[in-house]
Amino acid sequence: MQLSIERADFTAPDLSAFLQAHLDDLAPTAPAESRHALDLGGLQTPDVRLWVASVGGQIVGTGALANLEPGHEELKSMRTDPERRGQGIATRILDHLVQNARGRHIHRISLETGSMGFFAPARALYAKAGFVPCAPFGSYTEDPNSVFMTKTL
Repeated sequence: MQLSIERADFTAPDLSAFLQAHLDDLAPTAPAESRHALDLGGLQTPDVRLWVASVGGQIVGTGALANLEPGHEELKSMRTDPERRGQGIATRILDHLVQNARGRHIHRISLETGSMGFFAPARALYAKAGFVPCAPFGSYTEDPNSVFMTKTL
C-alpha cells in the first residue's frame, strides 16, 4: 500500500465528506456536550494543522494538531476510513504527527477521546504510542464520556 500523508487541501472535494462522516460516526456515541470533534470550519483555523492520508488519491485517514499553549498541542480529528481499519494507517498518521510536533519543538501532545467501547481501538492505539492517562487539559473538564491522555516528547 502506497500511503501518502500531506497537509490538507481544503478545496479537495472529498475532504468535506470524509470529515462529515467522522462527525456522523461520533454523533451516537455521546451527548452533544461530550463530543469535541472539530468540524470543517474548526479545522481551518490558523492554530490547527490537518493532514490527510491517501492511497491512490483516495482519502483513507486524517489527523490534526491544534495549539493549546506554547509547546503543548492537542491531537484532533484522527480518523481512518472504516473499510481501511486494521491496515496500520492510524499508526502511520500518528507517527507523522508526533514527528512533526517534535520537529517544531513541541514538548507535549494531549488528546481527548471517548470512554465508550466504540473508542477502545483508539485508546489502545494511543497507549501503544506512549500516551498515558492524564487530567483534563485546556478548557476540558471532567466528563464520564471522556478519557484524557498525554505524551511527553
